[in-house]
Order: sequence, then structure tokens, then C-alpha cells
Amino acid sequence: MSDMRVISTDNAPAPVGPYNQAIAAQGQLLFISGQIPLDPKTGQLVGDTDISQQTQQVMKNIEAILKAAGANWQNVVKTTVFLSNLENFAPMNQVYAQYFPEATAPARACVEVSRLPKDVLVEIECIAVIS
Repeated sequence: MSDMRVISTDNAPAPVGPYNQAIAAQGQLLFISGQIPLDPKTGQLVGDTDISQQTQQVMKNIEAILKAAGANWQNVVKTTVFLSNLENFAPMNQVYAQYFPEATAPARACVEVSRLPKDVLVEIECIAVIS
């Protein structure tokens, strides 16, 4: 994270989870499209109605894209999480937190949407900076 710096101020609300108020970064930007819980080998949805399994698959998909770009989780500076039901926030966040230590976690937004592709429960997109 040498080209990235966590921005934190007491003059804005403190993060209440695995994200930071802001990340300052320089380098090549990588924009990862929203990922849903599709198994890349079978093309089938993973997790049926299990938000934890779906989130785990989404994170695996993002990790594969990061790796293909020569990046890793530490390069991620911003994520957006889309949930079909905010009641799924806690179990999604439990899986999400396994990938981002709170001290260096990216900035994040999380919103409830009326519907997601293939009626999945979660979709996550992110921005990474490659040094």
C-alpha cells in the first residue's frame, strides 16, 4: 500500500466496519465491474438463498480479476456493495471483513436495490490502484 494513504478525520463519522473514510492513491486505476455469485467454471449461481455463500463467491470472482491484473486486495481503494435486502448486511459484512483488515480497508458504499441480475442477493464492484 505504498502508493496509497488512508485518510481519516475526527470531523467526519468514524467507520463502523471494514472500510475507511477515504483512500488517497496514485497509479494505474483498475475498475472491476459488479460481480455476482456465478461459478466461472459452471456458469451456475452459487449459494441459492445463502448470502454468506454468495458473498464468498463474489469475493473469489473479484480476487481472480485482481490477480489477472497483477493486483491483490491491498490494491483495492473503493468498493460498492449492492444488496437486494439490507437485512443481509451483517452476514455479508462478516465474509467481506475476511478480505479487508479494518486499518487498511478501502472506502465503501453499501445500498439496497430493488433487484439484481439473476435475482442474486449481492453484487460487488470495486476500484483498485496498481502501482
